[in-house]
Amino acid sequence: MKRNLLLIILTISMNIYSKENTIPYAETNELNLCEEWDKTFPRSNRVTHKKVVFVNRFGITLAADLYAPVSATDTLLPAIAVSGPFGAVKEQASGLYAQTLAEHGFITLAFDPSFTGESGGTPRHIASPDINTEDFSAAVDYLLTCPEVDSARVSILGICGFGGMALNAAAMDTRIHATVAVTMYDMSRCNANGYFDQENSEEARYGKRLQLNAQRTKDVRDGHYSVTPLNTPPADDAPQFMKDYYDYYKTPRGYHPRAINSTSGWNVATMLSYMNAKMLNYTPEIRSAVLLVHGENAHSCYFSKDAYARMVGGVSSENKCLHKYAANKELLLIPNAVHTDLYDKTDIIPFDTIASFLKR
Repeated sequence: MKRNLLLIILTISMNIYSKENTIPYAETNELNLCEEWDKTFPRSNRVTHKKVVFVNRFGITLAADLYAPVSATDTLLPAIAVSGPFGAVKEQASGLYAQTLAEHGFITLAFDPSFTGESGGTPRHIASPDINTEDFSAAVDYLLTCPEVDSARVSILGICGFGGMALNAAAMDTRIHATVAVTMYDMSRCNANGYFDQENSEEARYGKRLQLNAQRTKDVRDGHYSVTPLNTPPADDAPQFMKDYYDYYKTPRGYHPRAINSTSGWNVATMLSYMNAKMLNYTPEIRSAVLLVHGENAHSCYFSKDAYARMVGGVSSENKCLHKYAANKELLLIPNAVHTDLYDKTDIIPFDTIASFLKR
């Protein structure tokens, strides 16, 4: 009798505790979405398209394009959340990838990251290794609520800087079935060490911190944020990859008025947080499948090569088994391709290989 009474009291206490220790889910804010087809690529008649919104765990409402195959099916479909490149919008490369992979039989969600494009978040034109990684998990949240999605086969695909964000999400989110990172940038490594690790020293990082924090002081005194002009007309002796960025973002090929890289540029101080973040630190612990795709002539190719090497090999004193999840990791190098070729050149982007990998 006493035991039963104790169980009843315990059950009531737990119910009261669980109700008092919950937080309401964030409300969806209304966004001003463009309903016209304003993409940098032609619309496909083989897929359906609609605008949708969802909320991340920071309470930011994200805008996305949802694509699905036109052909009717009685079975649940695999799904992919897509974002990138860094500073781009869903009307550019990520939308092209999403629409094309929908033609291959996936439900796809191309989203604008927080503070970018049609998505919410203020101030604008900033980035965060934490929040933007969360954006991928929030997209997975949304896809798992879609009745036509196979919840066991929800994958993510990140392009350029969001390739690194996708790997970071895969290391954290065990619901992700597989990850594809295309022409990947490790934004934390690039900001902390400079291109090709040429600024990888305490003194170089300290100099950048001094400069960026001085900018923070100036911003708060001025009452507004300064931005970094991006992709200005390159000089004749500029690195070829800078000319390639200009050719994509500032010409009819890839220009979009909502893209940071096509317009005003990033908040100057936004990269401070990336210098302290070790975004790809736990990628060797990713148990799910990963495909890295990179142009072999891309200036950024070393990011994918190094990330792949860490996921498939190496032994450390802390973890003797870093290689044990290597069997489902792949690196695909595209001959003669440069970084921006994999943004929109459909004749060399390996869509069939990506689709086959994700279905497998």
